[in-house]
Amino acid sequence: MKASIVSVTAALSLSILSTNMRAASEDDKFQQLAAAYIEAELSANPEEATELGDHRFDDVLTDYSHATRDRIVFAQRQFQIEANSIDPTKLSQVNNVDLRILKDEIERHIFEADEIKEEDWNPLVYMQSLANSLYLLVARDFDTPEKRIPNLRQRMLGIPHVIDQARENLQHPPRVHTETAIEQVQGAIGLVREGLSPLLDRAPEMKKEIAPLQEKTAKALEDYKKWLQEDLLKRSDGDFRIGADKFRKKLRFALASDMPMEDVLKRAQADLAQTQLSIFETALPLYKKYFPNADEKSLGDKKKVVAAVLDKLAEQHPDDNTIVGYAQKVLGEASDFVKQKNLVRVPNVPLEIIVMPEFKRGPAVAYCDSPGALDKNGKTFYAVAPTPKDWDKKRKESFFKEYNNFMIRNLTVHEAMPGHYLQLAHANEFQAPTMMRSIFRSGTFIEGWAVYAEQFMAEAGYGGPEVKMQQLKMRLRVDCNAIIDQSIHAGKMSEKEALDLMMKEGFQTEGEAVGKWKRARLTSTQLSTYFVGVSEHLDLRERAKQKAGEGFDLRKYNDTVISFGSPPVKYVRELMGL
Repeated sequence: MKASIVSVTAALSLSILSTNMRAASEDDKFQQLAAAYIEAELSANPEEATELGDHRFDDVLTDYSHATRDRIVFAQRQFQIEANSIDPTKLSQVNNVDLRILKDEIERHIFEADEIKEEDWNPLVYMQSLANSLYLLVARDFDTPEKRIPNLRQRMLGIPHVIDQARENLQHPPRVHTETAIEQVQGAIGLVREGLSPLLDRAPEMKKEIAPLQEKTAKALEDYKKWLQEDLLKRSDGDFRIGADKFRKKLRFALASDMPMEDVLKRAQADLAQTQLSIFETALPLYKKYFPNADEKSLGDKKKVVAAVLDKLAEQHPDDNTIVGYAQKVLGEASDFVKQKNLVRVPNVPLEIIVMPEFKRGPAVAYCDSPGALDKNGKTFYAVAPTPKDWDKKRKESFFKEYNNFMIRNLTVHEAMPGHYLQLAHANEFQAPTMMRSIFRSGTFIEGWAVYAEQFMAEAGYGGPEVKMQQLKMRLRVDCNAIIDQSIHAGKMSEKEALDLMMKEGFQTEGEAVGKWKRARLTSTQLSTYFVGVSEHLDLRERAKQKAGEGFDLRKYNDTVISFGSPPVKYVRELMGL
């Protein structure tokens, strides 16, 4: 496979690089090293390269063989030696930060290869090759169909090989991972049979030629699904909890934060209590408005007041026929509000609302799909979902009560304006001597900004107390996310304990809580990024306020924070002199 050839090429490049670096300045050394590292990463992870906007590897899939994985981790150790040889005190400030990002990235790779070894127990790892690799070639109009379809063909031809590697590598997964993989493979089958049409329909002759391969690929995926059901599921007896030691190490890489594991839990629990008080104080006037005859006993029952107001607000909700149009209206409203209040600079890059693809529907009503760091001309898509076609009426109703009119407004702030769309558009404007910061973005910074954006919009009065109720409800969800993430993987939290926390303390619906319990078992550390990210953003803003005093300018502050790309917040604090 080309991925194997690329691994050898990367090793040769390292040897040449080492020779060239001896006579170069420290900045030149680092920039050469970063370029070589990025090249090795893109070539070894072709699906990620496609997503980032580098289309040189659109015809290949990741090689999950043990031999290639061993070569890659060997190369990582060689990169680590070269990175440690660079004197950070002789680097420019931007390169100094990016060197530390590079070192963390290398260390994370080695840790995951040595201790996590996800390819050996997580069938979901292979879905990026079995489904997402194809979807990425269809979703964005980055080239003509005549140039994209041959790559689509080559990737479909490579899918059986990836399936063989999955069968060889996977041993004793946790049951929830195999069950989810079975669901996702069914979605991949639908994608191959139906979801490629937006691209193939534009080249009818090529569509006709590729049709037999589509059916052959779908059949290979059906056989893989059968293997998952009849073979792997029977031996899916692994523990979904990764344990305290691995969680602590993985959390450090996921967060790139100075906040210790124990502090994350303590701060999340404290924030949960404070946010419960805030949501009650916001709900009380609304409760008196909606229930004018309520007695003093009812008014003093904080959880009852909050739940009643949330239920009342949930009565106003969209449906499958109105959700996309409503989101378009809300996006315009939020954009106008940001400009009117002068909260942050609104970038002039395209944002398009699309209907979420069928195979991606179910977990949430919306997501942001921004162009990759190497795709400078791409649009950002704000995808909004009608419910899956196979849901019954009761389930659809429950879903839209959760994602009601007011929640859609808060969600649009998070995903689009001034959340992910705006922040990532600013990030794509950032220029540095290397692409380190653009390619290896901090999820903690990105998710933290989006949650922070919800808060500063609510503080500015966006949507009134009704939308603030949703913002605070989402903050409770963020708190619960961090608590269950750590309590499950570094502790022994049970399903009942997790559901009670989310439903009784976080006011989540049963469906939302059950879905989060599943997600918390499928992933580890990612659910903590939202809470740690928003905590660090708010800490940073408080530092800036204390330094500026009465001269603090929120617009200037926000613009500055998102002007450095998407590095960990601790580096933004350093770059801002805070």
